[in-house]
Amino acid sequence: MRNRPDRPIRRVDLDPATSFDRSAWWSRIPAVRAVLDHGLNLPAGVTFLVGENGSGKSTLIEGLAAAIGLNPEGGSRGARYSTRPSESPLGDLLRVTRGVGGRGHSYFLRAETMHGLYTYLEDLPGSPDRDLHDRSHGEGFLEVLDRKLGGPGFYLMDEPEAPLSFVSTLSLVARLADLRAAGAQLVIATHSPMLTALPGATILELGDFGIRKAPWEQLTIVANWRRFLADPPTYLGPLLKP
Repeated sequence: MRNRPDRPIRRVDLDPATSFDRSAWWSRIPAVRAVLDHGLNLPAGVTFLVGENGSGKSTLIEGLAAAIGLNPEGGSRGARYSTRPSESPLGDLLRVTRGVGGRGHSYFLRAETMHGLYTYLEDLPGSPDRDLHDRSHGEGFLEVLDRKLGGPGFYLMDEPEAPLSFVSTLSLVARLADLRAAGAQLVIATHSPMLTALPGATILELGDFGIRKAPWEQLTIVANWRRFLADPPTYLGPLLKP
């Protein structure tokens, strides 16, 4: 890893020139409200956002994407496609503090909208990506990652483990380490205890408390998976009553 890794995006804050509806569903999410009220520093390297469904992970990732000019459904700054817009207006409210290379290469991979991205890429004139729909969801995801993400830049991912097997998730961990070593800054929303085990990564846990930095060993997702794998009947028994 570089001694002084690139940090294209240093911080996001609420733009003081904007206003928002504090009663809106998205602004009442504690983690989102914490960013609007106090801002958020983004460290170099890999940062994971973890938390339960509804904790604000995807809302924050989508907001970051929109704030730096990326398509909130995935792709680069130049990606011009939309299926069914469902994003909050958070991206329009954020002010971005950039560092060295802050306007360099950036890309957003969003697992739930990847097939829309495949179609967009395949339909581009002279596209080299016309084979993506011929692959499995997981294979296509990793192929897009390899083709579109590389070297210094700012990269966002939303639940990238969703289409991946155990072995493929391990492969993704290695890819993240390689990108970090090449000077990339990454922010990733995930439910995966495997991804978050990446040594040296920053982990931000989201919940009713807002946002807090947490060590991997103390993450709720890690504790829950350990208990389940040690004794599945304890969890499944009450759900599978005869």
